Amino acid sequence: MSDSQQRFLVIRMSSIGDIVHALPAVAALGRAYPQAEIHWVVESRYAGLLAGNPYVRNVLRLDTLGWREHGLSAATLEEIGRGVLALREFSYDAAIDFQGLWKSAFIARLSRSQKRLGLAERWLREPSAAVFYTERVSPAGRTHVIDQYYALAERLGAREGQHEFPLPRAPEDDRYVDCQLAVREASDFMIVNPGGGWQAKCWSPENYAELIRELGPVFPGKVLLTGSPEEQALISEILTGAATKQACYFPSTLAQFIALVRRAKLFVGGDTGPLHLAAAVGTPIVAVYGPTDPARNGPFAPEDIALSASGPINHTRRAVHPSYITRVPVHAVLGAIAERLARAHG
Repeated sequence: MSDSQQRFLVIRMSSIGDIVHALPAVAALGRAYPQAEIHWVVESRYAGLLAGNPYVRNVLRLDTLGWREHGLSAATLEEIGRGVLALREFSYDAAIDFQGLWKSAFIARLSRSQKRLGLAERWLREPSAAVFYTERVSPAGRTHVIDQYYALAERLGAREGQHEFPLPRAPEDDRYVDCQLAVREASDFMIVNPGGGWQAKCWSPENYAELIRELGPVFPGKVLLTGSPEEQALISEILTGAATKQACYFPSTLAQFIALVRRAKLFVGGDTGPLHLAAAVGTPIVAVYGPTDPARNGPFAPEDIALSASGPINHTRRAVHPSYITRVPVHAVLGAIAERLARAHG
């Protein structure tokens, strides 16, 4: 397939970790067709993750999450109309749906692309979405979601290579992080990110507080707690329970968090976007997993450690009972931290 005047449409709208997982496959597609245009459809709130991406020529921002929240008002309908027009402004040689939902597959169908690729039904979150695809790709034999996504790019002639994550980096974000670390006297620090998209993916705040209290002999540096503004109450609860000056909250934007995690000695957290950003930039990780499978979407570096609660694997938030991960004890995480630090830093 020649890349002369070619154009591809990538659809991976959310969330942070899922977009990160799609980056290597899209980079492989860009390397295979360096003269082709790659356009990416993404939720407006996550578009910053694609800033400066050398393989993505055009970012199409849709706010389907906002449309759902605000209802079908006149303003929403007008915004939807503009989104559809933007989607149909160009013709595409192929539309690749990395999301596997009815919503994303229908967006592929709305585009001016005769070829629409998605994973085969068994690997889709909403299997019936495959009705909109002209080609269904089986990633049989591939466990991690990054490798499954490569199967889609390979169908178009790309080749899997070393994972490439072209994440944004701006001098102002580096300056902010360096300044805030200096204020906190945190030249040596680890990150603890206790939140998650749904509660069943999260370790309890009591466990995090106990872990921080016990960290001193294992890690004498600073412990920086990170999270979204909606998670500040959770972080305050943990800091109160930990009752140590070793730990503090580090507020940041998404871009500032990426700059921060690049500098961290270690990241500790559950199956959530910040963990996948840490994996993408190569920060050592200790992960605590509950109902989701770390073999499928956990950290992929062989030196990283993922502790998983025994129980049924489930990748749909609706089917999971909303309770904290209970079967991963504090002493196991503390031991994993000591082991991962030894592997990374001796």
